[in-house]
Amino acid sequence: MKLISLSKLGLILGLSLLLAACSSEAEGTEKQAVNLAYVEWETEVASTHVVGQVLEDLGYDVTLTPLDNGIMWEALANGEVDGMVSAWLPQTHAPQVEKYKGRIDNLGENLLGGKIGLVVPSYMDVDSIEDLTDEAGKTITGIEPGANITGTTEKAYEIYPNLEGWTVLSSSSVAMTGALKQAIENKEEIIVTGWSPHWKFNLFDLKYLDDPKGMYGTEEYIGTFARNGFKEDNPEAYSVLDNFHWTPEDIESVMYDIMEGMDPKDAAKKWIEENEAKVADWTKEVK
Repeated sequence: MKLISLSKLGLILGLSLLLAACSSEAEGTEKQAVNLAYVEWETEVASTHVVGQVLEDLGYDVTLTPLDNGIMWEALANGEVDGMVSAWLPQTHAPQVEKYKGRIDNLGENLLGGKIGLVVPSYMDVDSIEDLTDEAGKTITGIEPGANITGTTEKAYEIYPNLEGWTVLSSSSVAMTGALKQAIENKEEIIVTGWSPHWKFNLFDLKYLDDPKGMYGTEEYIGTFARNGFKEDNPEAYSVLDNFHWTPEDIESVMYDIMEGMDPKDAAKKWIEENEAKVADWTKEVK
């Protein structure tokens, strides 16, 4: 057996310590996992994929979890997901904010100028919810049953007696826009639960029905929320969520690319590449 000289042994030990230190340093700088929840509405698909891609580009292990609206809020309150950028306020999701008060962290708005209500093709000869009689077979095409706008519309007859006996057809946002497209192609009457920003207003000639009794509220904004403790657990990722803010034109460009067939992740990457200054502002506090 050959003996190792003390000098060689020292060199081996030194290299081992250096490698161990480098490994420890790499582990110390490794980014944490981040789980963002969202509802599969076009606006939320676009915004969540953009924020998720920004975090992924920073080195985070990002999971995007699609959930029903009610389950999304519950998961956030229970700490099962880290955050979301999908809250419509001050009215639409006010019940969830009130229900989970103290269990979720409100980071404020990320997009101004939102609106929800009943939407029809502009060729329909009706301008107000109060004027509805028997249009579209007394049927309103809605989205998911768990969406607040669906629940509000199902009780519309309590505010607008002329809607007594009307049917709200629950489906999904994708099915709703598909039905809208088909009706417009055939010049048929259709009434849908709608919101903006949304690519359908770019593609079709649409109008909101006046809501004189304020059933759907006034102008809304989209807000960001995080689970309690996320700021302490992951302050840099939290700061990205806190700094995230963009415009209806921004989100509509991403939604349009997705509607045209682009994968949401690729649409997010495209927008990020074209808007480096905005992204730099969101990530300015990340080392």
